[in-house]
Amino acid sequence: MIPEDIVERAYNGTTTREDALELLEVKPFELYALADDLRKEAVGDNVTYVVNRNINFTDRCIGTCGFCAFKDKKGYLLSQDQIREKIDEAVASGATELCIQGGLMEDVKLDLYLDILRAVKEDHPHIHTHCFSPMEVYHAATSSDLTIEETLAELKKNGLNTMPGTAAEILVDRVREIICPEKITRQQWIDIVTSAHKAGISTTATMMYGHVETWEERIDHILTIRDIQKKTGGFTEFVPLPFMPYNNTIGDQMLKEGKFMTTGTEDLKVYSLARILLNTHVKNIQVSWVKLGKKLAQVALLCGGNDLGGTLMEESISRSAGASNGEVISVEELEWIIRGAERTPAQRDTLYRSISE
Repeated sequence: MIPEDIVERAYNGTTTREDALELLEVKPFELYALADDLRKEAVGDNVTYVVNRNINFTDRCIGTCGFCAFKDKKGYLLSQDQIREKIDEAVASGATELCIQGGLMEDVKLDLYLDILRAVKEDHPHIHTHCFSPMEVYHAATSSDLTIEETLAELKKNGLNTMPGTAAEILVDRVREIICPEKITRQQWIDIVTSAHKAGISTTATMMYGHVETWEERIDHILTIRDIQKKTGGFTEFVPLPFMPYNNTIGDQMLKEGKFMTTGTEDLKVYSLARILLNTHVKNIQVSWVKLGKKLAQVALLCGGNDLGGTLMEESISRSAGASNGEVISVEELEWIIRGAERTPAQRDTLYRSISE
């Protein structure tokens, strides 16, 4: 049984690091049930999703992240016309959001990012731009001799609506030194995201787990997100993402040591702990059907999750690293999965506002 004082703190939004470590020792289904109860109280029985398209505009990258299987596979850079064509296709299919990210190109300044935003907004001013990770913002700023604040202001002025909270990986410098030593530090990620929130740009928050980090470091990451949210209120959702260990150097080393992908039980514990630690702070816990697969994603909806993410239309980064769950899902199939979990499907926009039929 979970001690009553831990349950009380979970409902109050004051779960501690020690509580989380103790919760890892309880029977898994007791942990899942607590997370599900908290989810029901926080957001009810709706499971939301967004109709969107991912556009990865280049795979060229000067980064050295050991977990990346996407970089320089084809060495492509989409032209403005190609980007516009993808945008037109997304709008024609009913997408309300474009999620646009790419590699870090050498000698690229802020102008490239502004041109992409203008390509969206000139033709389709109504569509929501969810673009550019904190790492891309840092890259654009440093290459253009601008501050982070100046860069964010320019992006917003030219049509940026929200930012994906990717490049977070694990927000612990010990881990980052191993898996992405040349990437922004923990503090730089925090500063960029906090600056975005102050500029009126909401972001998501992600966690890529299942490589070299410990359970304690996962918990510290989630508590870092909670601390930022207490100050800014700028996170729309938290998205745990299990690491895909194929076609990258970190994964190669893991597999040599006999370590494989996270297990289903482990994934469900991560989702449950995320709901418990973030309760009353971040309402939405997004389940990645791309990373988990459709069946386990459905189960995660019974372990604290309340959102199934997007229809995507294309998703090449996870696929490069071994995800085998396709790159597009229809609204009909998403809703089928949700109803199969005895929940109610509800289409949303990027800011979690309801979109009625």
